[in-house]
Amino acid sequence: MTDLETLRSALREPPAEEFAEPDLGAIMTKGRRIRRRRRLATGAGGVAATLVTVLVIVGAVALKGSSSDQQPLPPAASAPAPSPSASVPAPTITEAPSAQPFGEAVPLGVKGEGGRELVLYAFAIDEPQMPDVAFGLQVAYRNQTGEYDALLASNEFKGSDRSFGFHAVDGGDVIQGTFVPVFGYFAGPAARITSTVRGKPVEAKAIPWSEDPSIVLFWFDGAQVESAGVLTPLVAYDAKGQRLTK
Repeated sequence: MTDLETLRSALREPPAEEFAEPDLGAIMTKGRRIRRRRRLATGAGGVAATLVTVLVIVGAVALKGSSSDQQPLPPAASAPAPSPSASVPAPTITEAPSAQPFGEAVPLGVKGEGGRELVLYAFAIDEPQMPDVAFGLQVAYRNQTGEYDALLASNEFKGSDRSFGFHAVDGGDVIQGTFVPVFGYFAGPAARITSTVRGKPVEAKAIPWSEDPSIVLFWFDGAQVESAGVLTPLVAYDAKGQRLTK
């Protein structure tokens, strides 16, 4: 009888003793532990592989540098120093928005922390880096004392703040426990501002700015518009119903 036939004969023989029924619960628990360990081991293996790769690269550079044909590198002191014009410019630091409104503050019809009302108003900007931007918008609490606690400011930062079209559209955030509605302004003779949210039409409340009626401040109901990103798109109409924007 060959070795292969002997092995087949042994496999056909019944076991010498009966096996107990498998403990499925224990097997599943053990399996979960193995899977967890496998995930951890995979992560560690990834780190190890990274270390090995780094060591191999470093080793290759060291071996290459030890070759007799390799030319020596020039000393570090001989490298040219960067010119002042090539240095990275320092970031521009702008002043915080003024706490006093530039023009009249407009109530948004929303109560926030402590029952205080939210208002929208313009604030003055005087920045040499933005010569064509003279104002921005601010959403703030108006206290009973007549003072304001700023929540969110937004302004144009490129070009002119009065160029035709929409500007400083922001909001849709929860700040200090209060939802700040989506707001902005339109430069032009807008009487209505509308949009759609997931195919449903929505209309903003629009009021001409007290300092310049050609600037229209607007904001949306937070129950209809949860963020500026869902508006598709913003559209302005004049008093005759003619569409001002594409």
